[in-house]
Amino acid sequence: MKIYWNKDTGSKNIIGERVKELRTARQLSQKALAGQLQLAGYEFNDLTILRIEQGTRFVPDYEVVAIATFFGVSCEYLLGTSEKNKQ
Repeated sequence: MKIYWNKDTGSKNIIGERVKELRTARQLSQKALAGQLQLAGYEFNDLTILRIEQGTRFVPDYEVVAIATFFGVSCEYLLGTSEKNKQ
């Protein structure tokens, strides 16, 4: 398996900034977001969300889909390939 990251910034994912932006816009704590994702059947905790937002954790494709679904945005928006945040 190959894992890619941004060599310029050292970030291990490219969705962290958008996740934080969406989370704060909804006035959710990292713990609250993790709890909501747990209710949907995913293994997240507040430390997981923190690491995603900081770019220190790789995010598998199924987690990108889970986060996009929760926030009601497209995966492309989370990945930064689209400015439109609707699915």
